[in-house]
Amino acid sequence: MGAIMLQGTGSDVGKSVLVAGLCRALVRRGYRVRPFKPQNMSNNAAVTSDGGEIGRAQALQAIACGVAPHTDMNPVLLKPQADRTSQLIVHGRVRGALGSGNFRSARGQLLGAVVESYERLRADCDIVVVEGAGSPAEINLRAGDIANMGFARVANVPVILVGDIDRGGVIAAVVGTRAVIDPNDAAMIRGFLINKFRGDPALFEDGYRQIEALSGWRGFGVVPWLDAVARLPSEDAVVLERRSFSVEAPLIIACPVLPRISNFDDLDPLKLEPGVDLRMIGPGQPIPADAALVILPGSKATIADMRAMVAQGWDIDIRAHHRRGGAVLGICGGYQMLGRTIADPDGLEGPAGAIDGLGLLEVDTVLSGTKTLEAIRGRALEADFGGYEMHMGRTAGPDCAQPFALLDGRPDGAISRDGHVMGSYVHGMLASTDLRDALLRRVGGESAGADYDRSVEDALDEIAALLEQHIDIDAMVALATG
Repeated sequence: MGAIMLQGTGSDVGKSVLVAGLCRALVRRGYRVRPFKPQNMSNNAAVTSDGGEIGRAQALQAIACGVAPHTDMNPVLLKPQADRTSQLIVHGRVRGALGSGNFRSARGQLLGAVVESYERLRADCDIVVVEGAGSPAEINLRAGDIANMGFARVANVPVILVGDIDRGGVIAAVVGTRAVIDPNDAAMIRGFLINKFRGDPALFEDGYRQIEALSGWRGFGVVPWLDAVARLPSEDAVVLERRSFSVEAPLIIACPVLPRISNFDDLDPLKLEPGVDLRMIGPGQPIPADAALVILPGSKATIADMRAMVAQGWDIDIRAHHRRGGAVLGICGGYQMLGRTIADPDGLEGPAGAIDGLGLLEVDTVLSGTKTLEAIRGRALEADFGGYEMHMGRTAGPDCAQPFALLDGRPDGAISRDGHVMGSYVHGMLASTDLRDALLRRVGGESAGADYDRSVEDALDEIAALLEQHIDIDAMVALATG
């Protein structure tokens, strides 16, 4: 039937959540809906039903639509692995790397792949809800654009512009976008949404009307601050800078935030535990001496992040934590860092080379070979669980003789001889209530038994219900299908 696209006045204005909520609202109205993001940049990814990977936000939006994630939902994914280099994923598969020197020219050549995916999705549903990236106001990036107006104009998809009132200056952000973009791009924008409003929306009535008058675009509504967002997985590492911590929970779990941290949504299920104080440790902060468990999450550049860990002194903190009898869990790249050595002979994640790991597991890792992308079921710590693998490399050594898990009968990961250090290649395993409880009991706590997947579904329903109250979804459907 059609499509509609949400673009933003800037990054982190809430586009991903609004697309997820709109998808769920349309599904509740009986439409067959699919999410789509032409180009994404994120190190939080998910494995798809067709054996590829897409951004975590699009996987969440697929859940909102009640369908399995598919690579067509995010045909181009950039995964930053250095300050000026990103791994390029096209249709779910690694296709090399893009650097600052070839980024603009290379991305323009990907528009055909983007349109192919979009057309397949559109043929399979009633409405495609498209999410832009960054902002169309970044006119310095307009040439070769495939993420915002470059896509919207080729696919002839109407656009609604999202402004974030919480950060301030939303009138200038919306009206200023109209002022700086190309008139033909501006013609694609049919209206705006104001997001993240705290308090009584009536207080912004004058500002809302002034935006309409100055921009020439109609308003589609004012979205209130959505508390339920805190219960959803996020793909943007900027949220780690704003994450609050409990000060009353008895069990402290610490996670160092390394520069190329990836798939940190693995830790989100721990936020459901009232007995857990989950602390994301930023640069310049020590790992708490009273932590019961330290978790090392995934990394898009394991050797570079290992160097960063040493530079922060976290390697000293973690070894001291282990000497005191504290537990450590490494997931994917974090598992690799727990070993004796990490080698990247082919330069897959940066310059070729090798580095010493923490040496808490008697294992060694070589980064090579085809990327493993697979949804799995397994058993660990006497609990069944599900998750997915997303990694390149082989890890072997004496501690692998005591695997962390069995995945359909094959061993995964390792446990140290003293039982305090554990490593696994499986992402998403803490979403399992039974495994989460087993892990917490191992370090002196216990799970409250919350169902993480149910929590996500309930949050999506709550957001959809609020969107029904506060934005003109009827008009948006008419725009999409007209």
